Amino acid sequence: MSPEVESNPEPIDLLIDARWVIPVNPAGLVLKHHSLAVRDGRILAVLPAAEAHAAYVAAERVALPRHALIPGLVNLHTHASMALMRGLADDMALMQWLQDRIWPAETRHVSPQFVYDGTLLACAEMLGGGITCFNEMYFYPGDAARAALDMGMRAALGLIVIDFPSAYAADADDYVAKGLALRDVLREHPLLSFCMAPHAPYTVSDRTFSRLVTLAEELDLPVHMHVHETQNEIGQSMAQHGVRPLERLRRLGLVGPNLIAVHAIHLTQEEIALLVQNGSSVAHCPSSNLKFANGFAPVARMLAEGVNIGLGTDGSASNNRLDLFQEMRQAALLAKAVSGDASALPAHRALGMATLDGARALRLDHAIGSIEPGKFADLTAVEFTAPDMLPCYDPISHIVYAAGRENVSHVWVAGRLLLENRVLKTPPKNDLENLAILWQNRLSMETKA
Repeated sequence: MSPEVESNPEPIDLLIDARWVIPVNPAGLVLKHHSLAVRDGRILAVLPAAEAHAAYVAAERVALPRHALIPGLVNLHTHASMALMRGLADDMALMQWLQDRIWPAETRHVSPQFVYDGTLLACAEMLGGGITCFNEMYFYPGDAARAALDMGMRAALGLIVIDFPSAYAADADDYVAKGLALRDVLREHPLLSFCMAPHAPYTVSDRTFSRLVTLAEELDLPVHMHVHETQNEIGQSMAQHGVRPLERLRRLGLVGPNLIAVHAIHLTQEEIALLVQNGSSVAHCPSSNLKFANGFAPVARMLAEGVNIGLGTDGSASNNRLDLFQEMRQAALLAKAVSGDASALPAHRALGMATLDGARALRLDHAIGSIEPGKFADLTAVEFTAPDMLPCYDPISHIVYAAGRENVSHVWVAGRLLLENRVLKTPPKNDLENLAILWQNRLSMETKA
């Protein structure tokens, strides 16, 4: 991973010295007392610190003597602007939550400003917890993009499609048209990528799915949707279509390497095999699954069969935290308990799910997800000085089982420092607390419903 050391030091933009560098690829590797050389937003080299100091002269140097440097975390599924609905409706089943509280609130309040403000709030939370890229699914994706870029974050924008009207679009064709127009405008931005985002099998028709299959293939876009989240969803599909949702999607041509199946809790062995055979990915959201009492995804079985699984938080209205450290730990512990195998999901695999595997699902693993020369310098530093982080025998184990987002000290996206010593470097122009209070006052009527 290191270049030939030259007699004349090479100028670079940034040199980061760390106690440990955890590249994620290869899995389980820990590099002690190594440095990262960064130029033009990309990783130039990873090499022992002494060699780095001889080989490079940096415009900026950052010393992380008691830290682990990991790839920036990839949140494979969220509804960012629903940060403004955090705690609005808790302790109820998914369909009651949607039909009685969330959908009515969205009908009354969701707007471009709601999405922009809520996404600002979410980005501040995610950056503070080491998340550098998020896969978004919500209305007004252009306003989510504007907020993400104002915060300096990387975003995969879901081009949302639902077969019922909203303030954002009149019908499925209107959703598609607006999404494609947005992609045409923003497709060259280096921090943005795109997914087709049909909401779920129970909110999208066969006609609309058939059109999305063609578009996803033509544009080579991932298809990001909720699949097999509840038993009710499966029963409804059996009654309406005569088959389970995943089989319906297969018949329509949606099960393939483009598919990111969100939740994927209720899967048979045959359905797991179907995902493997077609190269599909899963976005595992353990905290949201638990909070809705939707069940336990068969993660250990999926991993054993070869399904690519990334981690998502879901939205703040259903999880209450956009915290991938929590999701890593939750995923590892649940996989062990459900499978009865303590080795089912080891720490290095959980870290991979939160980084490279999520990037792979988004077709971004060539650019992010691991610390390798040529990739963007999307990086997170975790500090190991707090009492609850001591002693440390294995830094990867600590990151998954001991660390929390409060231990994140620094975050870079494409070599740009966005969090320094736990302080955001790109605070939004608006005051986030006042924004949150403003929307709380507007939404407070929903809590009385």
